[in-house]
Amino acid sequence: MSLTLRTSLGCTEAVISDGGGLKQFYRVANVLSQDFDVKFSNKEDDFDTIDWEFRFKGHHLTLHYSIYNGISIFPTKTRDALNKDNKAVVELAGALQDKALDDDRRHIA
Repeated sequence: MSLTLRTSLGCTEAVISDGGGLKQFYRVANVLSQDFDVKFSNKEDDFDTIDWEFRFKGHHLTLHYSIYNGISIFPTKTRDALNKDNKAVVELAGALQDKALDDDRRHIA
């Protein structure tokens, strides 16, 4: 998993995978549920995008999938996001990246 941060939405967006498909989206959602005790509240599934909202340490975030842009996490309020919401995105994305690296190491060993 290679992590990229961008701000084109007016907030910090952590791109988990710019080429990720549905299978990887559901894998990330499962890791969030199982390892980070995330409960998805508002799920919007459209033809080419999926947005699942959740809370992480009191911050409202969105797990996003697009057939065009891949998988990312960003504050639900996007342009109205607080600095602490943006920091929560970076923290969670870093933890997801560490988890992915740990899983990769276990598969290699």
